[in-house]
Amino acid sequence: MSQLGRVRTALVVGFVALAIMWPAEPSAQVTNPYRGIHGWAKTPGRPMGVAAGVYQDPDGEHMWVMDRCGGNNCAGVDVDPFLKFDMEGNLVKSFGRDIFGWPHGFFVDHEGNVWGTEGGPDGEGRGQPGFKIGRGHQIHKFSPDGERLLSLGEANVSGDDGSHFNGPSHVAVARSGDIWVTDGHRGGNNRLVRFDKDGKFKMQIGGGVKSATTERGLFRDPHHIAFDGEGRMFISDRGNARVQIFDPEGEFLAVWTQFGRPSSVAIQGDTIYVVDGTSNPRSNPGWEKGIRIGSVKTGWVQYLIPSDLQMLDPESGRTVDAEFIGLDSTGNIYSGEVAGRKLIKFSLSPWYQQESGAGINVFQPVSSQ
Repeated sequence: MSQLGRVRTALVVGFVALAIMWPAEPSAQVTNPYRGIHGWAKTPGRPMGVAAGVYQDPDGEHMWVMDRCGGNNCAGVDVDPFLKFDMEGNLVKSFGRDIFGWPHGFFVDHEGNVWGTEGGPDGEGRGQPGFKIGRGHQIHKFSPDGERLLSLGEANVSGDDGSHFNGPSHVAVARSGDIWVTDGHRGGNNRLVRFDKDGKFKMQIGGGVKSATTERGLFRDPHHIAFDGEGRMFISDRGNARVQIFDPEGEFLAVWTQFGRPSSVAIQGDTIYVVDGTSNPRSNPGWEKGIRIGSVKTGWVQYLIPSDLQMLDPESGRTVDAEFIGLDSTGNIYSGEVAGRKLIKFSLSPWYQQESGAGINVFQPVSSQ
């Protein structure tokens, strides 16, 4: 063997030895640094229904969940839909029974007030039990103690003007106090509506049951609203498999299609979390369902929590498809799923956390692009 060959052999042997002694850091290669925790929310005396929304209380010490009364409907069910938990998952408060038919959209504002929407549009089978007892097509605001403070829309009367809805899918309150509504769910009005803090109609974008479109800045089944630190709105335009971005005044800014078929969006700091639980070969071929996590500044997707891995239900063994999402201040993710009626908490795996502590700001990017 030549001298050059002996040098090359020595180098190879040396590198192999080093690899055995010091294994490579796994965090630089994985695309899912989270582990799922099932059974976090404890609801003594009643089952957990569809968790159709999760938000942290402004006190930072509690989590709010809107649950469809132990099942997937509240009409005729003597159970509270609004549940308040401590950070260990113990139920500490509940309220809201005998008000909703099929609650869908949920929000907790910066003052701690709790909001809920009736998500069944005309013709929606899940809304029918509520329609039969005079409920539906409204948005309700409650104090943190459960006192009803405001109702928008007319009970069981649909429409697309400034005082009526058709299955409003979500409501969110900006720091200015303005109330923004995606109206409505599936066959609803396909519009974004703005009200002032007192519920006075200000403007709308899109509108009417026949207005579904792929045009940029308009909608087809708008499903959820989230604000970033600049007050921009990120709308999950689910029927068009895209997130649309608007400024605080409702001016269209951009379209993002890299997050799959989004049902819900959550934003914390510079990180955006988008749930895709409905992609399939018919509606969004080629996309994997799950929770995508990326930069709210650039839109670059860094991580995916896939449905077929971390969301496997240990009881039934079936895949859990998320639709609703919430966050706490330390970066834990709370995922609500419809078909299996599950609420799953996702935490960063211990080996993925830096010594400085857990949280969304300790991620090591998969790519620098």
